Amino acid sequence: MLSRRVGVQHIEAVEDAVQSALIKALELWTIAEVPDNPSAWLFKVAHNDLMGELRQRTGHHRLLEQYAAGRLTPASRPEDFVAEEVRDDMLRMLFVCCDEAIPLESQLVLALKTLCGFSIREIALRLFTSEGNVYKRLGRARSRLKELSQDLGELSSQRYASRLPAVNNILYVLFTEGYLSSHAEMAIRRELCDEAIRLGTDLADHPVGQVPETFALLALMHLHVARMSARQDGTGGLLLLEEQDRSLWDQWRIKVGLEWLAKSAEGDGFSRYHAEAGIAAEHCLAPSFHETRWDRVVECYSLLEQIAPSPIHQLNRAVAVAEWQSPADGLDILKEFEPPTWLADSYLWAAVLADLHRRCDDADTAMHYRDQALNSAPTPAVKELLQRRLQMNPVGETMQWVAIDTG
Repeated sequence: MLSRRVGVQHIEAVEDAVQSALIKALELWTIAEVPDNPSAWLFKVAHNDLMGELRQRTGHHRLLEQYAAGRLTPASRPEDFVAEEVRDDMLRMLFVCCDEAIPLESQLVLALKTLCGFSIREIALRLFTSEGNVYKRLGRARSRLKELSQDLGELSSQRYASRLPAVNNILYVLFTEGYLSSHAEMAIRRELCDEAIRLGTDLADHPVGQVPETFALLALMHLHVARMSARQDGTGGLLLLEEQDRSLWDQWRIKVGLEWLAKSAEGDGFSRYHAEAGIAAEHCLAPSFHETRWDRVVECYSLLEQIAPSPIHQLNRAVAVAEWQSPADGLDILKEFEPPTWLADSYLWAAVLADLHRRCDDADTAMHYRDQALNSAPTPAVKELLQRRLQMNPVGETMQWVAIDTG
C-alpha cells in the first residue's frame, strides 16, 4: 500500500518505515492496550515515518504536492481504507516484483523477502542456494525497482498476463514453506498456507488469473491443507503419511480441492500444478496408505518430469516406484543418476537412499546415507523424524514422506 503511494523506486525506504512501525508497536503495545484496528495503526505510523524520510530526501514542498492525495487526514477512516484495499494491493505488488527485467530467481527472492516476510536463511534453504546468493539476487531486484517510475496501477493487462506464471510460482513457494517449514522452531506454519490460499483465491477471482494453471494450484493447496491437522502428533512432531489418522483429514477441503481440480481441466493448459494436484488427489482419495494407486502416482511424476524437469521430481518418482513395485526398482531409477551438488548435499537425497538401501538389506550403505541425512537436516523437527524412521526400523517399513508429503 505504501509502495503504491510513493512508488516502488522507494521500496527500501518503505521497508524501513514498516520495520520502524513494528518496533514502535512492540514497545507501546506491551505497555498500553492494543488499538482496536492494529493494521490501521501500523499503516498510519509507517506512512508518517515514510513521509518524513522522503521529505528530507526530495524537498518538502514538491513531495507534499505530489503525494498529498495519498495522506491520511483526521477525517479519514483507516479501518475502511485497509479493509478495502489490502488484498488488491498485495496482488499488485506481487506482479510488480515479477518485472520482466528482473531475473526469475531475483523476482522470487524479492517477493519472498519483501512481501512474504521470509528470512534470508529460509529463502536459501527453500531455493537450495547460499545466503550470499540470496543477498545478491535481492540487491539486483531492488536496483531494478529503483529504475521504475510508473505507478503500480499502470500495469497493462498484457503485462499482468505475462507475469502470471511467476506470481503463481511465488504463491507455490509461499505455501510450501508453510506446509514444511524451514523455520527452526515451527515445523508447520499454517498462516503461510492460509495466506497463499487467500491470495490464490483472489487471483482466481480476477480475470487475469482465471486460467487452468491457477485453478490447479488452488486444487493442490486445498488438497494438502486437508491433511494438515493430521501431520503432527501431540507434541508437535511431524508424522509420516502412513502414520496419519485419515479420519482427521478435512473432507470439506478435499471436496473444494477436487472442485478446483475439475475446473482446471477445462481448456488445453496442463502445468506442473496439474500433475502435483493429481498426486495429492490420489493420496486424499486412497482408503489407506497401502491401497494408494501408486501406478497413478508414478504416472503423474513422469508427466511432471516432462513438464518441469528437475532432479527432485526424479527422486520423487523413485520413491513412488519403490511403493508400487519394489525398493530395488526404486534404486534402479537412481543408480545411473548423478545428482547436482545442491541435491547431493540435501537431506532429501540422503534420506531416500538410506531408506531404499535399508529396505534392500544393504545395512552399511543405509547407515552411511542415514548419517549424511541427519547431519544435513535443516530443522530439529526434520532431524527427529529422520532419527525415528532411519535408526532401528525393521526392514519392510516405508518412509513415504520425503517427496510426496512435503507440498
